[in-house]
Formats: sequence, C-alpha cells, structure tokens
Amino acid sequence: MSAVPDTSAATAFQLYPAIDVRGGRVVRLAQGDYDRETTYGDDPLAAAQAYAAQGARWLHLVDLDAARAGGYTLLPLLQQIRASTGLQVQTGGGVRSHGDVAALLQAGASRVVIGSLSVRAPLQVLGWLDEFGPERITVALDARQDAAGVWQLPIHGWTEGSGVLLDALAVRYAQAGLAHLLCTDIARDGMLTGPNFALYRHLVALLPQVQVQASGGVHAVTDVSQAKAAGCGGIVLGRALLEGRFTLAQAFAQAGAC
Repeated sequence: MSAVPDTSAATAFQLYPAIDVRGGRVVRLAQGDYDRETTYGDDPLAAAQAYAAQGARWLHLVDLDAARAGGYTLLPLLQQIRASTGLQVQTGGGVRSHGDVAALLQAGASRVVIGSLSVRAPLQVLGWLDEFGPERITVALDARQDAAGVWQLPIHGWTEGSGVLLDALAVRYAQAGLAHLLCTDIARDGMLTGPNFALYRHLVALLPQVQVQASGGVHAVTDVSQAKAAGCGGIVLGRALLEGRFTLAQAFAQAGAC
C-alpha cells in the first residue's frame, strides 16, 4: 500500500532537507554538472535517519543516476527510509512512465517529482496529475533566465533549449489543478549564492493556488525566513545543511515551525 500524504498541514510552510544520491553516495552537483560533484557520505539511509532525528517531517530524495539515464533505482532505499523514519518523502529522478509513478507511490513516496518530462510531455504529466491527484505529484521546473530576462526551461541536463517558457507552462499546470511546484534557478543551484527570491515572489503572484518550493542557492539560515516571507510553500535545503552552515533546528526556528 502506498503512503498516505500528510495533508493535515498542506498549506503550512515546509522544510525539505535534500539527499541527492549517485552511485550509492550522498552527493551534490554544482549547477547540475556531473563533473562538479562533492561527496558528503556513503550512507543515504543514515543521512535520512539523522534528519528525522533532528525533527524533519519531509525529505527530498533525488536519484541522480536515474536523472541522467532514466529508470529510478532507489526503491529499496525509499522503502528503508519510510520504514525506519516515518518521513514523508518527495522523490524523483528518471521518472519517465506511468509505471514509474505508480511504483514510487507503492513503495511509500508521498509525492513523486517529475522534472524534464514535465517540460517535454506535459499532456502525459497532466494525465498523471488527474489520475493520482495533486497531493501526489510535484512538478519540478528548472529555469534559466535569458539575456532578455525571460525564464526558459532547458532540458537534457540543462544542456539544450526546449523553447518552453516557465510562466506559460507553470500556468498551464496550475489551471489543471497543480498543488506543488518546485522551481530551481539553475544559475544558483549548489552555488551557495542565495536563492532567487525575486523569481519566487513572481511565481507566488502568478500561481496563487500553488505551493511553490524554493530550491537552489540556499547559503544561510535566514534564507528560510525570506522564502516564507516571499510566499513560498517550502524550501529545499541541500548543500548548506550538509556542510553544517546551519542546523535543521535553526531552520525550523527561522520558519516559525518550532
């Protein structure tokens, strides 16, 4: 039986400590570049358990191997995390088919993150949104601002243009009932330069019914309160937590969630 998502606080600001896994290790990439990888440990389960012990309610789990090659590989890890921590897990990487979504939910995912396919095959993803429900799907749109200031949505590891604009696609999903949008400013991902709060304020105003998750660039605990002030529904905490720049307890205090 798949996990039942925690909807009791669906509109509360959420913290999503992130674990990116590649080759069985906890890693982070700089701006999505697989050649710019930093390793933070070889036990993703222990990392998840540590976050749970620190009071985490959610975990953002990414299969980097699958994100590149397709075919989600972390089902056993997902099941172990769910069984040993009780964390609500938002997870993705390499989700390509209806079967992938169903398998992740069956294994205990609370939400399935769909990234590049959301750009390449929106009709397919819209169908899944309708079938599985808005609380079970997170659309992830990774954006890059062009010279004219327009937010574009690159694909294939951010190496190719899709010709699709962030605003147009986000509105399309919102009109179909999307509840959770994760948006990453590619230029800031893994760079510890601070999130792009102007982007998130823009999205919150554009999509008033959608919980927008800030992602990319978090470097200080005050980024948490700034994301909440910008109207975001949550924030993904990756490298800054892994490097001890602040603790999860401090992040909860900033969010006013303690």
